[in-house]
Amino acid sequence: MSRSADERGGLSEAPHYFGHRDRLRSRFRDGGADALPDYELLELLLFRAIPRQDVKGIAKELIRRFGSFAEVVAAPPALLMETKGIKDSAVTEIKLVEAAARRFAKGEIGKKPVLGSWDKVLDYVRTAMAFENREEFRILFLDNRNALIADEVQQRGTVDHTPVYPREVVRRALELSATAIVLVHNHPSGDPEPSRADIAMTHTINEIAKPLGIKLHDHIIVGRSGHASLKGLGLF
Repeated sequence: MSRSADERGGLSEAPHYFGHRDRLRSRFRDGGADALPDYELLELLLFRAIPRQDVKGIAKELIRRFGSFAEVVAAPPALLMETKGIKDSAVTEIKLVEAAARRFAKGEIGKKPVLGSWDKVLDYVRTAMAFENREEFRILFLDNRNALIADEVQQRGTVDHTPVYPREVVRRALELSATAIVLVHNHPSGDPEPSRADIAMTHTINEIAKPLGIKLHDHIIVGRSGHASLKGLGLF
């Protein structure tokens, strides 16, 4: 039986996707992330975790299922692994990007006066919470210069409810010697419009905090489609 030239020489032709990977990397180097659609940016992320397979189909399926690059990165590991071709190594790479994005966004607010860096605060809370599949209630505790003392998730709930205990919120502010707070929670439905319960809870916390010298600057609700500021809406 005759053998091919490649077999005789011990060589084999490189898989077609090797050239594709080089071209994607080159486009990213030359034009940055804006030069690539979401699925191609996701391909770049998957290259390290899946080195010997064409990952274009996997990337497109992830975008189809979750909606965007950001939503893929924020998706729960168990749901990511329901996509054919996604294993632990790929999930680790994806969640590493999420962790890096959160760390970067949090670093941007750092010890700077929060009220003077409001756009960065909004970027941070959206990065941290907008794509969560359960409600979370977060508090930013500030000092008398409005610099960040602590950022804490106080409660985690269900897809449409998080229990909040106003006296516990104020007690924690007193423990940290905070003189101001910003309340933040997410709506997994994607719509950031405040509910009656959101408004009532905000009023209750404000009424308890104010006599103790703790100022409630705002209550921000974040969702996939944006954010809502209860202060901006004149709701407290």
